[in-house]
Amino acid sequence: MIQTQTVTYHDGDVTLEGYYACKQDSNRNRPLIVVAHDWSGRNAFACQKAEQLAELGYVGFALDNYGNAQIGKTTEEKSALIQPFMQDRSKLLQRLFAGIEAAKLTTHVDKNNIGAIGFCFGSLCVLDLARHNVDMKGVVSFHGLLMPPAGTHQKPITARVLAQHGFDDPMVTPTQAMEFGTEMTKAKADWEMVVYGNAMHAFTNPEAHDASFGTVYNPLVAERSWKTMQQFFSEVFGK
Repeated sequence: MIQTQTVTYHDGDVTLEGYYACKQDSNRNRPLIVVAHDWSGRNAFACQKAEQLAELGYVGFALDNYGNAQIGKTTEEKSALIQPFMQDRSKLLQRLFAGIEAAKLTTHVDKNNIGAIGFCFGSLCVLDLARHNVDMKGVVSFHGLLMPPAGTHQKPITARVLAQHGFDDPMVTPTQAMEFGTEMTKAKADWEMVVYGNAMHAFTNPEAHDASFGTVYNPLVAERSWKTMQQFFSEVFGK
């Protein structure tokens, strides 16, 4: 049985609502994997991923980066929510730190074994965590935005990094993907990139059906990428 609950936390005067999920099969502590949502907000998809991680034996915790579990419904609303964080990546990092600290205080968490996964904008979030050497064992990007913050000095990356990318993703060009690989190599990261053919942006999202915008669900690639993530974390956490 999966126990879930909303966890209220704060970043300054902003109230945020994380989503906790953990299998109630024992009292043992287990690795924590935080879920960073896409540009729409801490939606049902992010919460579902936290629950699926709990089914795998982890503590899943879906972050709320916008506050009060806000959800953007239109492209305009989503753009308005994401833009302040795209313009100020240090503000984003502070918001992520708040969520991770809240997640670490929940029950059954092994604080020495923490990872993160992110989708689209959420991938940018977890990659920034790796870039700033937050105490994590590994991060996984699904169809992510790969560009680093502007003007940052390259530091060694200690977390393992897995980027899962659709070859036909119009939001991340092959040049950007190569630049990401160069960045990771210069940072001496233990990194890998899996590129899926016939996959566009948002290939894991069942509600993505806008080819003109470049977001199309691919159930086969969604399944493959989830299995690849499982293998990655099995190696990272040694389980």
